[in-house]
Amino acid sequence: LQFVESGGGLVQSGGSLRLSCAASGFAFSSADMSWYRQAPGHEREFVARIRRPGSRTNYADSVKGRFTISRDNARNTVYLQMNNLKPEDTAVYYCSGIYYEGGMQYWGKGTLVTVSS
Repeated sequence: LQFVESGGGLVQSGGSLRLSCAASGFAFSSADMSWYRQAPGHEREFVARIRRPGSRTNYADSVKGRFTISRDNARNTVYLQMNNLKPEDTAVYYCSGIYYEGGMQYWGKGTLVTVSS
């Protein structure tokens, strides 16, 4: 089982990035997929989630209206489109998958996003 995140980098405040997470060895279409992030000196926090059938989405208040999560089940990939980025969005972003509430949560190794002011 493997999640590989990509798309991170350095961007100026107000800019955009699109993160991708490709899953392998995982029943992607049967899982809820999420993005979390961890800034230096802070705990990991929830960013966004997209459910399996129906693709309902949830967002942290801090990113609502700026970030969009989506999935492509044919490609076993989940995306995070990030617009109007702010310096406080600087963090390592992690992809996560879970088959059911309370079940095992699987993680990628993360991709670094740095937003300069």
